Amino acid sequence: MSDIAISNRSAGRPREFEIDSALDAAITVFTERGYHGTSITDLKAAMGLTAGSIYKAFKDKKAIFLAAFDRYKQVRAALLAEKLAGASTGREQVQAILQFYAEAACGETGRRGCLAIGAAVELALFDADVAERVSRSHAALLAQIEGFIANGQKDGSISSAIDASTTALSIFSFLQGIRIAGKSGQDPGRTRAAADALLTLLD
Repeated sequence: MSDIAISNRSAGRPREFEIDSALDAAITVFTERGYHGTSITDLKAAMGLTAGSIYKAFKDKKAIFLAAFDRYKQVRAALLAEKLAGASTGREQVQAILQFYAEAACGETGRRGCLAIGAAVELALFDADVAERVSRSHAALLAQIEGFIANGQKDGSISSAIDASTTALSIFSFLQGIRIAGKSGQDPGRTRAAADALLTLLD
């Protein structure tokens, strides 16, 4: 089951409150096929729009992709916030984000992959707009992880002897890698165990 809910819409330009649903559908197509493998015809069918309506709402395919990228990051951030809500220590915050990514690497969501990672691999080297979004996304995630580690060092749940920046990069690298591993299909038990194994970096 996808981590972003998709709603089918009738043809025509979406009303303002339907834009997010149309973008959710575009996210699925871009994630499964990649940017270059996705056509306007694919997007038209998935988003429930005519080609003319798409070009009225968006300048071109790249504009759809950038909007879809922003929507993807927004939805994922909201889902992660729910996961983090139950964490009371810095160590639990790190564990929560590790488990969040480990769970996303399984099932249909895992095989589909991550739109942000796909963008980094396929487009960031050649497109300044995508590169800026990918860089900003990576920097925010690294800072978030480092913040969790700092929280843990303050509350005593994480060793004060570790270097927060270096450890955050190690955890960040796992988060990106587990989503790539998920493309080939992963067992939920193994991904969760792999995520928990990273907690030893905090000792």
